[in-house]
Amino acid sequence: MRRRLARADVLAEMIRAVNTSLDPERVADAMVTRVADWVPAPAWMVMVFEEGSPNRPVATKAMPAGLELSAEAVGNWVLKTGSLFCSADVSVDKRLSRKDMDVAAAAIGFPLDCRGRTVGALVAIDRAPASRAPTFAAASLDVQKAALEPGAIALDNALRMQRAEALSVTDDLTQLYNSRYLSQVLRRETKRATRSGRPLSLLFIDLDGFKGINDTHGHLFGSSALVEAAAVIRISARETDIVARFGGDEFALVLPDTGSEGAVAVGERIRDKIAAHRFLSSEGLDIKLTVSVGVATLPDVAASAEQLIHAADEAMYWVKEHGKNGIFVAGS
Repeated sequence: MRRRLARADVLAEMIRAVNTSLDPERVADAMVTRVADWVPAPAWMVMVFEEGSPNRPVATKAMPAGLELSAEAVGNWVLKTGSLFCSADVSVDKRLSRKDMDVAAAAIGFPLDCRGRTVGALVAIDRAPASRAPTFAAASLDVQKAALEPGAIALDNALRMQRAEALSVTDDLTQLYNSRYLSQVLRRETKRATRSGRPLSLLFIDLDGFKGINDTHGHLFGSSALVEAAAVIRISARETDIVARFGGDEFALVLPDTGSEGAVAVGERIRDKIAAHRFLSSEGLDIKLTVSVGVATLPDVAASAEQLIHAADEAMYWVKEHGKNGIFVAGS
């Protein structure tokens, strides 16, 4: 292994492979493919460190379902300690939590280090225990660390890019998508719907009575109410819906492959959930809010993203002007 990894062509191939994409999953896949030629293990996983969130796997190769939890446990240990992990049997290894670790398996966990920190863990795992723990000579570990470093750097770069992109399209307060991303998605989905002939609906939602919270209790309570409303709207939407904060106390949902009837059903569900929610109960208050919902569907009342926004906005304001707490479909 030491002789092989010291060859310039092996290092050059790793550098080329991991720098063909800025997608973390593809970078990790490329790394696993190369390292699997160095270490004869049947199953692999790459775990990455997430600030403020649970560490997550970004790539697996031939990983049996029963060994996923064991591989994740090894990866978490490596990410926590920044050290090499070698075990003859993870099911009895005292360094790991015993929860869901009843599958006997041998494992190795390599730290992926760059810029002075451990950004990921590369886990190799066998479907059976070994007679003794795997070991590496110091010289082998040094050359392997050097061979893995290009992959660690490429993975770190890809993760940084992914996080930056997520921040650029996320509303700071509610953690929903922002209006910038809404415009991008709407243009994309409009083109797709036009090509496929499938409907596309847009919901505009405005919180009725929200101004009263700001006027009576202040803007901090108003911000908390917006966060709660965003959470209610998110869980009321479907998995395929794109939920965004349009601005102020207005929200928008893009509903691909959905006609006006389906859009009204989603709008009614959101209206019911908001009406039933007790806002600011954690602050000792019990405030009730309702929503005015405007629905517009392509191609019924619009042929472009801009027309769809205009139609949904006008439909929402129709509800506001006719008693609030309702739904109106543009063109009806």
